[in-house]
Amino acid sequence: MILLMGLPGAGKGTQGKIMADQHGMHLVSMGEIIRMYVTGNRRSRMLAGELLEDSEVIELVSRILDGIENKNLCVLDGFPRTVAQAEWLLAKAKADGFSISHVIHLIASENTVKDRLHARGRLDDRDDVINERFKEYKELTEPLFSWFKQHNVNVINIDAGRSVDAVNDDVTKSLNL
Repeated sequence: MILLMGLPGAGKGTQGKIMADQHGMHLVSMGEIIRMYVTGNRRSRMLAGELLEDSEVIELVSRILDGIENKNLCVLDGFPRTVAQAEWLLAKAKADGFSISHVIHLIASENTVKDRLHARGRLDDRDDVINERFKEYKELTEPLFSWFKQHNVNVINIDAGRSVDAVNDDVTKSLNL
């Protein structure tokens, strides 16, 4: 399993789709799953920039992963976002007999990703929501890169402020695909 992580708008979805298409991998996009399955009050909270509770997200991911036969051929976009989610994922990997081979950390400046987010124009791509998502990312997700290294998962930093093709070339080379 390969994890794609980075700020909202760093290109996780784009790179995940390319990797899945080029290498015959399953793509699990948390953003798409959450937008598809989350309704009511939880959806309102999400559109305001709040992260869902760990238990809510883990339940969704668990259901999706249980339906994938070969989890080693999976690209997971946008999960985990917290240490609790990462702990669950490592335990799931151990229990189900798959491995997390790499974390691809797509790094782009806040200005670059803000421009990308404004261009795609989803309901939750407003400045107040974007700023809240940046804050949560710094507080909850950035510490995961050290955490994964401590748990012997290879973290690869990729400059995601460049063209889609340049980023994909680096991802492909880094993974030896």
